[in-house]
Parts: sequence; structure tokens; C-alpha cells
Amino acid sequence: MNKTVDTLPPKEVPPVHQAIGKYRYTVVALLFFATTINYLDRQIIGFLKPELTKEFGWTEMDYSKIIMAFQLAYAAGFLVFGKYIEKIGTKVGYILSVTIWSIAAIFHAAAKSTFGFGIARSALGLGEAGNFPAAIKSVAEWFPKRERALATGIFNSGANIGAVAAPLLIPWLLAAYGWQEAFIVTGAVGFVWLACWMIFYQIPAKSKKLGAAEYAYIHSDDQTAPETEEGKVSWGKMLQYRQTWAFVFGKFLTDPIWWFFLLWLPDYFSSAFHLNLKEPGWPLVIIYTSTTIGSIGGGYLSSYLIKKGWSVFKARKVAMLVFAISVVPIIFAKYAGNMWVIVGLISLAAAAHQAWSANIFTTASDMFPKKAVSSIVGIGGMAGAVGGILFPMLVGGILDYFNQLGNKTAGYNLIFILCGSAYLLAWLLMHLLAPKMDRVEV
Repeated sequence: MNKTVDTLPPKEVPPVHQAIGKYRYTVVALLFFATTINYLDRQIIGFLKPELTKEFGWTEMDYSKIIMAFQLAYAAGFLVFGKYIEKIGTKVGYILSVTIWSIAAIFHAAAKSTFGFGIARSALGLGEAGNFPAAIKSVAEWFPKRERALATGIFNSGANIGAVAAPLLIPWLLAAYGWQEAFIVTGAVGFVWLACWMIFYQIPAKSKKLGAAEYAYIHSDDQTAPETEEGKVSWGKMLQYRQTWAFVFGKFLTDPIWWFFLLWLPDYFSSAFHLNLKEPGWPLVIIYTSTTIGSIGGGYLSSYLIKKGWSVFKARKVAMLVFAISVVPIIFAKYAGNMWVIVGLISLAAAAHQAWSANIFTTASDMFPKKAVSSIVGIGGMAGAVGGILFPMLVGGILDYFNQLGNKTAGYNLIFILCGSAYLLAWLLMHLLAPKMDRVEV
């Protein structure tokens, strides 16, 4: 059935007995696979690091600078794509983003120096930054407000799937074909996705695959629950509030730990346990799988406490304290001689990070009115990106120092102490700055 205004006005809710249609979930499936590819392309260098270190003679600081190049471009890319996707639309915006990052991913195979890898990583970071702005806007276009959280959760789980797929796919590509081909194959997957996107995606008003009933359902809450925008809020205004700085410090101290888990753990297991990165990395599969459990469980715990009658700020603070404490055991990894014990400790820490992340984003909407939430998330995201730029410098310096002493594993043990302490420090600063998470009246 074609959608026409005459047969069913866009804002009219279809009768309960009428089939609504599910094409919007085809769209969210496309967003899910884009996010999976996004994380696969960014994580591949961590698995190829030992091989590339032999080939190019990298120091740990060289690798850190390559990671920093990605982070700088990624942070800038958020600002660029966040602004221009509003102008050029989600379909063209996603095409531009995926094209840039897929070409950049393939270009890694042509790099002949550390500088060349830095250029390729910068282009990759710039392109990949468009994924989340485009995906979130696509969800807003294709789902009514009451389903957007579910749709966002579905496509965002692609990040965890990408992290799980990497230790299975990349070692096989490396062993069978070599590191250049590994970059080429994973980069080319993006173009397969692009073909599907161009065939199946269009905004609802232009989509010929969308029925009138589903079109009406997508827009059914435009009248019943309109989004009211009472003026824009400047970043300068937001920086005057203690609650803003609570969110900023929380992101600045903890976001870099997740990047460390993504980009250095393959090298850690290779160095400490001689894990063959040309074979499936089951320890890494277990660790990254645990993050899915943490993400879902983290959101569930605070919601459960609120349903039990706890105040919002108390439930959120207690849940985040639990997750901060759950990261602490990673400090004791140096005392564990068994690899699987260490896998368990790191899995707990990685899962706790995702649980923490699920809650810290919610504190933004807890403390600020709707019209200011995007500004706060933007400020916090930039703070996390800055932390993601600085932390690799520290990691590279520590690993280079201990590598010269002939005990690289000791360097990782020191970094694990920093990881285990970061969340408690972040929680303490957030508590001091916003003890009751009082809501800001802008």
C-alpha cells in the first residue's frame, strides 16, 4: 500500500487491528551493520600491531602517536559531521562517512612508514566520526519517540559485535594473506554495506518500501508528545555549572580506558602470554563479549533501584559506585600467573566500563533539561576524546621504558593500576561536584 495523505494522514494513529509494518527495523539493521564495520575497521590495527612493529620497527611511542592521530581526527569529525548531516541529510551523510572511512581503511595497506599510517588513521577517524551522528538522526527519522531507545540500543550493540568479530576474523586474514590484505578486505566490506544502504534506505517521506500505516505510526507522537525547543544553550553558559564539570571529568577520566582495552589488549596478550595473533584470539572474544552483558546489566541495575523507590540520583550514584569498584580488581592482574584468571579480571573491568558508560550518559539528562542535553553530551564527548589523545602518550612512554628494561609486562601491570583507579577517582570528583545531581534550570 502506498502512503498518501488522503488515505491516512501522517499524524493519525493507525487502528490497533491494522498491521503497522516493520520496515523501520530493516533500517535499524543497516545501522547495526554499519556500527559493526565501524568498530572492526578501527580495531584491526591493534591485532596487527605485533606484525607491524616487526615490519616498521615501531616503538610504543610511535604506535601511541598513530592512535593519537586517529583520536584527534575523530574528535574533529564529530563537530564536522554533527553540523553538516543536518544540512545534507542522513542518506548522503552516511554515504560520505562510510566512503571516507572505507577508503582510509584500505589505504593502510599502501602505507610505507609510521607517518603514512598516521595519515591513514587520521582519515579513518574523520570518516568514522560520522557514524553515530548519522545513525542517531536516522533513528529519529524512522522511529516514534517511544521506540527510539530500543532502536538505538540495537544499532549500538554493533560496537560490541565488531569488537568480538575482530579477534576471529583478523587473525585468519593475517595468517592466510598478510597484513596488507587484512586492511584491504576489512575496508572493502564498507562498500558492500554502501550498496545495501543506497538500495534500501530513504527518508520515510520518500521511501517507496514504506506502507502508509507504518508511516503514520512513525509520526504518531508528533502531536501527542511534541519536542519543545525553548532556545539554544551555548557551551559558555553550560561551563558555568558544577554539574557540567561533573560530567566532563567523568568522561575525561574513563573514556580513554575503553580505548586502551580496544587497542592495546591484543599486544598485551601477545607480549605476556605469547598469544599467536595469527590464530583466533579466544581470550579477546571472551573479554569483548562480556561488554554486551555489562552494557545491558548496567542500565538495568539503576532502573531496578529506581523502580524499588530509590531517588534517581541515589540509584545512579550507587550503581556507578558498584561499577567503579568492579574495575578495581584489574589492579591485581600482576599477581595472577594464569592467563584465564587475567582474562576474567579484564572481562570484569571491560563489562564494568560499559555499565558505567550506560549510566554516565543518563546523568546528562538527569541533571539538565532536554534542550541542553546535546550540548552537555558534546562537551563531555570532547573531554573524553581529549583524554583519549593524552592517555596513549602516557601508555607509550610507560611501555617503552619497561621495554628497555626487558620487562614489558611490568609496564602493562602499571597501566592496569591506572585503569583500576580511574573510575573511583571519576566517581569521587562527580560526587564532590554534584553530590545530589541537582537539576540545572537553564
